[in-house]
This record gives sequence, C-alpha cells and structure tokens, in this order.
Amino acid sequence: MSAPTHTRYLPTAAAAASRRPAAAGANARLHWWALALPALAFGLLLLLLAGSAESHAAVGEASALLQVTEQLLRVVG
Repeated sequence: MSAPTHTRYLPTAAAAASRRPAAAGANARLHWWALALPALAFGLLLLLLAGSAESHAAVGEASALLQVTEQLLRVVG
C-alpha cells in the first residue's frame, strides 16, 4: 500500500523577490549563533590546548596558553 504524497508549492523567482528583498553587503544580518558558536568553539579549543600542559610536568617552560597564543600569532602574522 502506498502512502499519499503531497506536492510542495515553489513560488517563482519573481514572486519570491517581490515578497522579500534580498539583503546584500552591510544590510545582510546574521543570527546571533552564527557568530557565537564559532567564537565559543575557538575559545574551548584554546582552553583545551592550554590545559594539556598540566598533564606533564613542564619545568622552566612558558605557560601553554602563552605558547598557543605565540603559535597563533606566528601563523596569522
């Protein structure tokens, strides 16, 4: 026995453009999570890398956070 199917209405491009103007350039808006999630992931990964120095005794070395920051600056700069 087959299930009933429903067709989905797809408006034409002209009809869609007249209802909602396209945002471009500075007028384009992002959702809050589009910026918050990557920033949160970056911060958590940075803390994970910095916390890995506690797993072995590093005598006389700079803090892991400082090392990671220096590496990032070398890569970016």
